Amino acid sequence: MKSDSPLVTIGLPVYNAEATLRSAVQSIIAQTYPKWTLLLMNDGSTDESCKIAKSFGDERIRVVSDGVNKGISARLNQAVSMSEGKYFCRMDADDIAFPDRLERQVAFLESHPKVDVVASSIAVFRDQGNLYGLIPVPESHQDICGKPWKGFHFFHPTWLGKTAWFRAHPYTTRANGAEDQLVLYSAYRESCFAGLPEVLLGYREDGRSFKKMFSRRIAFWRAIAGHAVKSGRWTDACLLSIIQPVKIVADFLNTELGIDRMRNRLDTVDPQTEAVWQELWRNMVRLDDQDDRKGRPSGIDR
Repeated sequence: MKSDSPLVTIGLPVYNAEATLRSAVQSIIAQTYPKWTLLLMNDGSTDESCKIAKSFGDERIRVVSDGVNKGISARLNQAVSMSEGKYFCRMDADDIAFPDRLERQVAFLESHPKVDVVASSIAVFRDQGNLYGLIPVPESHQDICGKPWKGFHFFHPTWLGKTAWFRAHPYTTRANGAEDQLVLYSAYRESCFAGLPEVLLGYREDGRSFKKMFSRRIAFWRAIAGHAVKSGRWTDACLLSIIQPVKIVADFLNTELGIDRMRNRLDTVDPQTEAVWQELWRNMVRLDDQDDRKGRPSGIDR
């Protein structure tokens, strides 16, 4: 690693994540790129999350805890304001970063200075850690932002970008549940995004329920439609109001009746790659103290 390699600040909001936090943090410690600082933003957790956050003994890890529940947007803005690195990286408390995630994303940004934020494809794990498939990220800005009224397939937990860009485009607290989509929608015309086809993150997607997916759809609808109307993008607002009810119906059919014809299906992987990813995931989750793991609802629209 070159001595002049840029510092990466990783913002990881934590709320009642005792079942998964240890493996998420260990996946950062195991990165091939060592020049990082991890900010564990404890958002008023009432479980053992804060205790676990303080247990790692790595000087690159800093725990921020004030006992107040402010929400993900406020914590991410706080982490960005505390960032001392050239780049800011997103991470969630129930995902696992693959070992070369930071190295690959930093190298890409260093060689593509016009790009503001880069994301990666993801491997989706469900049902106690079984690999379900992968979701590829579009590679070009045009493909990522081609249908803003439909949403951006630009996976929030995989973002790594210029700290200056995050400071110029803060998260909005009222958009919690769709905070990433609102940032992208409000910024894409003056920004440059890119996607890496490589899978650099394992995404935990257990506990899918229509109620929680519905709440996320409504949050997205309100946030994007509201911004579209205020900025005079009436076409976007109209198209959004047509497509979102269709997506809600598709969610209901999928979660309640097991019908997935209206939803895009995850890509499959070859057996050798699947074995490697599965072993990586299992090695990390063994580090978690509790066996009773509760996953999160899907936040990825396919």
